[in-house]
Order: sequence, then structure tokens, then C-alpha cells
Amino acid sequence: MKVLVLGAGVVGVTSAWYLASAGHEVTVIDRQTGAGLETSFANGGQISASHGEPWANPGAPWRVLKWLGQEDAPLLFRLRADPAQWRWALSFLRECTASRTHFNTDKILKLAEYSRHCLGALRSSVAIENHQMTQGILHFYTNEVEFAEAIHGAEAIRKFGAERQVLSVAEAVAREPALAASRDKLVGATYCSTDESGDAHEFTRQLAEHCARAGVVFRYSTPIEALQVEGGKIASVRVAGGIVSADSYIVSLGSYSPLLLKGAGISIPVYPVKGYSFTASTQGRQGAPHISMLDEEFKIVYSRFGERLRVAGTAELNGYDTSINSTRCQALVNRARQLFTDAADYEHAEFWAGLRPATPSNRPLIGRVKYPNLYLNTGHGTLGWTQACGSAQALADLMSGKKPQVDFPFQT
Repeated sequence: MKVLVLGAGVVGVTSAWYLASAGHEVTVIDRQTGAGLETSFANGGQISASHGEPWANPGAPWRVLKWLGQEDAPLLFRLRADPAQWRWALSFLRECTASRTHFNTDKILKLAEYSRHCLGALRSSVAIENHQMTQGILHFYTNEVEFAEAIHGAEAIRKFGAERQVLSVAEAVAREPALAASRDKLVGATYCSTDESGDAHEFTRQLAEHCARAGVVFRYSTPIEALQVEGGKIASVRVAGGIVSADSYIVSLGSYSPLLLKGAGISIPVYPVKGYSFTASTQGRQGAPHISMLDEEFKIVYSRFGERLRVAGTAELNGYDTSINSTRCQALVNRARQLFTDAADYEHAEFWAGLRPATPSNRPLIGRVKYPNLYLNTGHGTLGWTQACGSAQALADLMSGKKPQVDFPFQT
């Protein structure tokens, strides 16, 4: 079967890999000059399979209200005259009940765990070097109330089969000595030993090279303009400079998926959530962390890629705006400098902003939609790299007439 994958981010490229491995003839189209140059480019770099609680939970509405109007808040909701934003927000609120949170957590964790298994199998078959760190992820707390909630959350998450240890301050510092400099600010931590980190862009770029060697065709610098419908199915895709046709089509355009699908009469609950990051050199510095961490109070990720430190965080609902907000960037620098004074060359940090494709439930959209030959693999939010391999393998199984191994409700 000829398959056209629209989008060359980590989700699109992994989709191409598993489809090609299943024997399909695959072409990938992307407007960028290479693979992984949008949301996958400079994210936090965590494979956080043990941290699958959705943003939508009973405590979320209160936190959103608390942060309204704070320019440097971890979550910033910029009200717009945008019906899609309001529909998404209302759906988000409906997902904040205890029962919905329980259901979504279960499905997110199952997909993430399956994806981690798939990633391990992939790495055993191809060589990829992306500064992979398999020392787990440490979540540290500087707020007593949040740490108390985390202890309860660790107990709850274990019921879903996920592993999460509760650590004292001394145990956290022993696990990551870089925390010693801010020991007086800490109240405790949780630790997931099976989670990992690495450069998602480098992973995507190298996997794309392996795909190409396996016969996948990549058409970069090719803007995608429209899906063309004929006879009750997708007949072709109009791109800049021509028409491309296949037997089946996969939309993996991240936050831009709804814009393309709208022209074919399809509406999906995906809205862009902008995140920021900076990357700075650790050369000559003594205080940089070695394992990946999450600062729970400020929702900031710290990941070490060789001699680079990636600091990523914040969520901003502001449509398709990708501009760099200096206040929000400086908030990342200020917090990192406060905790890890001698970790990196903060004065020469490189800033980035990207759009995460979020659904109200935090569950991705995977499977067939409306037309018999049109499929989705999008809406992974902050867990794109965490869930990419599992989502792609499951979709490849579906498209090959097999039952996916993961127990996940493929929603469209």
C-alpha cells in the first residue's frame, strides 16, 4: 500500500518508520527543510512514561484562575476572539472531573508504557545517538502543599502500574548532586527510574535517515495546501507545485492538523499550546544537573544533552503565535539561575518557542477519520516523543489489518 505521511516531526517520522517496516511504500511531506524542525526541535527532551496525569484534572481550573494575568505564569490563557479556543477550553473543563481524570490517566499511561517498549525495540535494531540518558527523571518540589499532593499522587499512580518513588531532600540531593546548591529550597522529590531523556530533534533527524535508507521518500520544503476529496475518499493532496496521491493518508501535522482537516470538512479538538525553552552551554561549569528533572512548582524541565543544558516549560494558549515573549523566556532563566547558579552560560542562551498539539483530555487522536483512507496521528500535547513510537506502531498495525497490542481507545 502507498501511504502518504503529512508531517516530518517525531510522530510523522516514527509513523513512516513503522509503516515501512510493515512493508508499505511510504512518502513523507513537510514544509520545513528537514525532519523535526518544529515542535520536536527544542523541547524538554523527556521520555516521561511514568508521568501521564493529564493537564485536565480537578485542581486545574483553580490553578488557571490563580495564574490569570500573570505574564510569567506556568500556564497562561490569553483570551482571544477565537471560537476554537473557547470550544477547546470548555471541553477541557469537562475533562477535569475525577472520573474523567482517572480514565484519561489510565489510557495515557498505557500508551506511554507501550511506547517505551517500542522505543527500546527500535533502538535495538538501529543505531541512534541523541544524548540518551537512562537514569530516570526526578521531580523536585519547593512547595510543601504540592509535595503533599505528590505523595498522594505517587500512591495513586502506582495503582495504574506506573513506578514512582517518594524521596526525602537528602535522597534527592544524593540522586542529583546539582540540587545541593538549592537544598534549602527543597521539600522533597519523586523519582521515576524507568523514564529517560535525550535530544528529540536529533532522534527524529537520525531516524529519518534510517527511514530513507529503508526506502521512505522525504519531500521537504513542500508546503501542504489541501486534501482533495473525490468519490467519498481522499483522492490526493495538493502541495505547493503540484498534486501527490497515494492509497492512504496520515495527518501528523501537530498543531496545524486542524487547519488542513477543516478544508475537508473535519473538525478535531486540537489546539496549539505554546511552550518555550532555552539551550545553553555547560562547558567549564560545575553545577549543571546530569539527570533530567522537573521543577514541579514552576513546571520547568531541565535536561542535559552532552555539554548543553535544555530548560523548557510554560504553556501559553495564544493561537498560532510562535513569537518569543522575552518576559516568559526570562522567567525560565531566572528560575534556572536561582536553583543552579553555575550550571550554564545563561548570558548566551538560545531561546525557542514551539506549539504543542493539545487535546482537552491529553489523549492523542489516532486512527481512521471520516474517510476510509484518511488517518490521524496527532494531538499528543507535551507527550509527543514519549508516545511517538507506540502511537506509530499501533497505527501501522491498524492500517495493516492487525489489532494493536496496546489497550488504547483509538479516538477520532
